[in-house]
Amino acid sequence: MTHTEQLYWGGAALIVLWLVVFVLALAATRNGVVTPAPATQELGDDPEPPGVVALLGNQWRGVEHAAAATLLDLAARGLVELRQPGDDPIRTTVHITEAGRAARELKPYERRVLDRVIARAVNGGTPIGAIAFREDKRAAAWNTALRREIIAEARLRGLSRFRFGPLLGSALLFSAFVPGSLFTVAAVMGGHNIRAALFVGVAPGAALAYLLGKAMRERATPKGLERAGHWAGLRAWLTAHEDFAQLPPAAVTVWDRYLAYGTALGVTVLSGRLLGFDAGDRRRVWSLYGGTWRAVRIRYPRLRPGFGGTTPQLLWWAAAAGAVAAGLCAFAVLRQPDWSVAVDAGSDGSLRRPGLILSAGWVLSALLGLVVAGKFSRWTLLVAFLAMMPGNFADGSHGFFHDAAAHEGPLPGELAAVALFGALAVYYLVLACLERREPAAVTGEVLRMESRRGRQTARFLALDEGGTDRTTAWALPAASRDIATGAQVRLKVSPATRTIRSAELVRAALPEGDRPRAVPRNAS
Repeated sequence: MTHTEQLYWGGAALIVLWLVVFVLALAATRNGVVTPAPATQELGDDPEPPGVVALLGNQWRGVEHAAAATLLDLAARGLVELRQPGDDPIRTTVHITEAGRAARELKPYERRVLDRVIARAVNGGTPIGAIAFREDKRAAAWNTALRREIIAEARLRGLSRFRFGPLLGSALLFSAFVPGSLFTVAAVMGGHNIRAALFVGVAPGAALAYLLGKAMRERATPKGLERAGHWAGLRAWLTAHEDFAQLPPAAVTVWDRYLAYGTALGVTVLSGRLLGFDAGDRRRVWSLYGGTWRAVRIRYPRLRPGFGGTTPQLLWWAAAAGAVAAGLCAFAVLRQPDWSVAVDAGSDGSLRRPGLILSAGWVLSALLGLVVAGKFSRWTLLVAFLAMMPGNFADGSHGFFHDAAAHEGPLPGELAAVALFGALAVYYLVLACLERREPAAVTGEVLRMESRRGRQTARFLALDEGGTDRTTAWALPAASRDIATGAQVRLKVSPATRTIRSAELVRAALPEGDRPRAVPRNAS
């Protein structure tokens, strides 16, 4: 065995050894078992905040519903007020009290939740649905910071700790790149260039470091397991109340902090769902454009032909759809009975089978149609191959293929397809003519922006014009980067294709929480 081979085998052995040590470390640092205490309604003399309880109740894996529980806890402490004007809890509003505005001694994650509510409040109040973020990235960043602050509080209380100690974690991290160094030396000795040598050296270490990073979670302390058992007893007591799970957020005035702890422990399902600090409902967004809060319903025309198309694109699509219709019509008219032939007993295995030509014609027409629709992919080829199989393996001159070949004129299915693609070609031509008109002008606030598949595909832009509670998304060209959620814009649009031709910024999006302001409908 050469020295190069020895280095490769040595690196592979070190990887196996690292994985064995890693598995042993995972087994040694696994979370202990929480022993639930008897059902109890006692919170204790110095109970952990609901945000920390959300971490303990979720086995140190996450802080789901921690933000909602913290908001309910702030309400129970009189810093905010939740009002439900009718029977529908979704219309609940949250208001900042004088105590909330003057509050100073708050934990970082409590301050983060309160600041988010203050940022969305107008005249001291806001609908609970308006607390949600309008962008996925901002929601993820906000919740990541909240989780980090809650974990810091749990560690400060001695309830949580790093899964791996500093020494063990550092040793695993540095040793993960040792096998790669052997691979690098072996690659250089084997005559490979420096780039290839660095790649084979870094790749194994990066993969092992990734595994290590996924395992770097929180781990319970003995005190944390004890307190988690206590809160499991409170969960059992709250679960015994059948109606507790469906209590609305405004019920905090009756249940006080119990509603917050129930939300943190996953018992109060309704309140946890309504008080969302995530990206919210993409089809129902709260807007203040126009001066008062309104829930605007958004429709996304994903299946609308010609959506976001330019005049050259529409003309190309029309020509393609017309070509598909003409080709399928010519195929149906020129079809002859001998296109469905029988295979003789002495056949030499020719690919000409009964119905193969018919199958090929129909499948080719379908493929052209998919190309026109922009839905062609590598999986389409597999489906097309499977669609060819019946015609390739038919073994007689009778049956469906023979009857289709003998039929005079287009079949009903062919007529329907020709009519569909013909109508689509006419539709695209009409849209291309409408695109020649002068664009219309609309002004409003950007509610949401969503990307679609493909770098060259137009994005969805939902605009609130202030005059209605419903809106349909526009197509924003993929190259546009100057518009942000929450900004007020004046758009030049083509209503036929719902395409944005140009955009003028009226007011930039406000930073730090999309803090809204009352804006008149005729803003300019």
